[in-house]
Parts: sequence; structure tokens; C-alpha cells
Amino acid sequence: MNWYLQVLRNYAEFSGRARRTEYWMFALFNFIFAIVALIFDLVLGTAAVFYTIYIVALFIPGLAVSVRRLHDVGKSGWMMLIILIPLIGAIWLFVLSVTDSQPGDNQYGQNPKEITII
Repeated sequence: MNWYLQVLRNYAEFSGRARRTEYWMFALFNFIFAIVALIFDLVLGTAAVFYTIYIVALFIPGLAVSVRRLHDVGKSGWMMLIILIPLIGAIWLFVLSVTDSQPGDNQYGQNPKEITII
């Protein structure tokens, strides 16, 4: 849950790097909360109002953590546009999202795995 909150604190921070744990924990909790919002809409009989509000509100943080994840593997954030290629784009982004961090510093910053918190 701390990873999810960390992404929300960096709401529109597109610079820097995000490790795999941060990205995938955000994706997990985002999926869970989206399902909860959808169930909430179904129970109340609303036309996906809460679900839509949730998805729109989390679009920018989701995009930002995805760009930071691409930075972590040494790719530009513009690589997100590869999703526009049907099927192959989604598969390639998935491969990049599960790829280990680029060791050491890169042009996007210090490796988050190597940062020690005192």
C-alpha cells in the first residue's frame, strides 16, 4: 500500500525512475480499487460514475509511474506511444515493465534500488 501512496504523492512527476516493485504494486492496488469502485457502482445502481471518476483521477499518476518505469530500464517516456501498435505494442510494454532496472545511474537518474534510506 505504501508503494501506491508513493505514486499518488508523485502525482505528475514524470522525471526520475520507478522500480518494478513500485510499478507493479501500484498496478495491483489500482486494479483492486477500480474493481471496488465498479462493484460500488453496481450496488448503488449508478452508471459507472464512481468507476469513471476513479479512472480519470488516476490516469495521470498511472501514466507518470509508467514513464518512470520506462526510464528505469533506460527508455524514453515517449516509448509509451508504442501501445498504439495493436497487440505487439502492449506485449513490448509488458516486457519492458518486467525487465530489471538498468544497473547504476542512467540519463534519467540514480538507480532506485541503490538509494539507501537512513
